[in-house]
Order: sequence, then structure tokens, then C-alpha cells
Amino acid sequence: MLGRLPIIQHNDRRIIHLDMDAFYASVEEREHPEFVGRPLVIARNPRETHGKGVVTTANYVARSFGVHSAMPANQAAQLLAGEPVIWQPPNFPLYRSVSAQVHQIMHRVTPFIEPLALDEAYLDVGARFPEWPQTVRAAAYLQRTIRQETRLTCSVGISYNKYLAKLASDFNKPFGRTIITPAAAPVFLDRLPIRKFQGVGEKTAPRLLAMGITTGAELRQLTLTQLTDAFGKFGYMLYRRIRGVDDRPVAYARERKSIGKERTFAPFLTSDEASTRRITTLAQEVAALLQSKQRKGSTVTLKMRDGEFNTETKRVTLKEPTQDAQLITSVALQLWQKYGAAILANGVRLLGVTVSSLVPVTMENLTLPVFD
Repeated sequence: MLGRLPIIQHNDRRIIHLDMDAFYASVEEREHPEFVGRPLVIARNPRETHGKGVVTTANYVARSFGVHSAMPANQAAQLLAGEPVIWQPPNFPLYRSVSAQVHQIMHRVTPFIEPLALDEAYLDVGARFPEWPQTVRAAAYLQRTIRQETRLTCSVGISYNKYLAKLASDFNKPFGRTIITPAAAPVFLDRLPIRKFQGVGEKTAPRLLAMGITTGAELRQLTLTQLTDAFGKFGYMLYRRIRGVDDRPVAYARERKSIGKERTFAPFLTSDEASTRRITTLAQEVAALLQSKQRKGSTVTLKMRDGEFNTETKRVTLKEPTQDAQLITSVALQLWQKYGAAILANGVRLLGVTVSSLVPVTMENLTLPVFD
């Protein structure tokens, strides 16, 4: 049956795999410049944990000694014996905060993002950048902007599917940018050492080496039957990998339909001035959220509830979507002036401002500078 399964390519897709370089360690070096140039291991010092614990990650200095993630911390200590090593416990709240900043930058390019971890994601940019030079410029924009705004670097891989994009991002780290087009894929894969193929690990690699397979070019010579006889389902996976086949879509989250903020007041608001001030604040918060998420909306809604739980919800639909704080505030205040008197008579228990009918901010007027 496997021999009759079709190989289907989706060469028209444009996928970027973005991988922050030694992310946790780089964040710590940014926060502690005195760490730069010394082996830095993100883990508790094994002397303090009686030899227990594992390495979360390490900077490139420590990696040059053979330290890597998931390694026992005491083994890392042995590799770094005699070196001025720094042991830094992980600070996940800080890493999540920086990751959110990076994701905001990614959303400026596309809403079609599949996060893999705090430090990496797939982006499908084909809808906006269907030509290869455009895709490269978008990737360069991401690298440059992330470096400018976070003082961190990332590597990017550009290709027509997720598998090749990830291979590309790993190819030239740190701060690398590699593109694998359909025309370039066969040569790239043929030259790849066999251990670089996804899934080829400690058990599979020796078996392939025993078969005389050391590179992708040699792997390509094996038939589907030979591979499946030797490795079962994984053999079929290898058959697809050497041919650069991966039809998995970028699994992005569903788009939010609205963005809003509301507040409950105790004691109730009893003046028009206080209510107006609160609506203004809410509208500005909503506009800031829209801008951070790179969204615009065309419907502005004001929600009002009085002290007796009577609720009014009024909305206006604009001619064009917006994320402008002044316009959103103006519309919300107009709704308040028109409908708020009855609510105010019993005291204002709750106010809310929401913008809906959301669309992504287009990049038609955004210049994407090529990073040199």
C-alpha cells in the first residue's frame, strides 16, 4: 500500500521558521552584560542540588564545550570544570514576557503563526508575500526588527514547507538566514549528513550507517520498499523527507472576532464627567490592544449597566476599519451622550468598549528593509 501513496508537493507555499538564538541564555546575557563571554548554563548549580537537575539551555560559549539542553547538570559541570561558568536558574516569567514581544513583531508580518515554544514559530506568509524575494525581505524585516526592539538575534529558515524551513533555520546559526526553494531542495538534501534528518537518532543512525547511508544523496538511492522493510512507518517518513515532502499546514490559532475592555465600579459612577473619563480610558486601552495585535475593526460597541442591572448595548459600524484611539474614543463617547442618561440615573455599575469585525492590518504601506 505504501508504494502506491502519492507524493504531493505544495511548492506555492511560503513558510518561515523563526528560531531565537539560545533564547533563554541570550535574554540573561541581555539582562546581565557581565555574563557575556563566559560559559552560561540555565540551570541550578548542581552543587546546590546534590547533583540533581538538568540543563534547560546554555549559551554558545558553554555549547562549545559540549553542553546542551536536557543534559544532567552534573555532567555539564564536568565538561566545564576549570571554566568561569555561570549557573543561572531559569526565569520563565521574563522569558514569556520577551517571547510575547517577539510574537507582536511576528504579527506585523502575518496573522498565520504556529508557536512551537517560547523561542520558535512557523509563519505562513504566502498570502502577502507570494514571490521569493518578498518572502526573503519579510524574513529580513523580522530579524532586523527583533534585534532592534529586543536586542536579541534569531535565525530564520525560508522554504515551501515546514520541514525544509526548520532545516534551513538550523543550517546557519546564530543570526543566519537560509532559503530553500523547490529548485534548490534536492541539492540541499543530498548534501545533508544523515544525522541531520528529522527522527534519525541514536538508534536509527547506526542502522543507516551500517547500510552505507551517510548522506541524503545515498538515502535517496533506497527505494520505498527497502526503507519500509527496514524501518516500517519511519521508512516511509524518510522516503518523504529526502524528497522534501511535508504537507502539514501552519496551524495558526483562530482569529479573535472582537477586542474589548470593561470595568465594574463600586461605588457606582454618578456623574457624566466620571463616566466620560472612564469610557475614554477604556477606548484607549482597546486601541492599544488592537495596535499590539495588528488588528483593525469597523464596529465600535459601548456596553452600559446601571445599579439595578439594566444593561444597554449600543454600537456603530464605521465605513472603514480602524485602530485609531481618537476615533474609537469619539464614537464611544457619542454613544454615551446619546444613550447614557437613563443608565446614569440609577448609577453606573459597568462600562465596556469593544471593537469587532476585525481584520489584520495590511502591510501595503510598510517598507520591509533588507537586513545586511
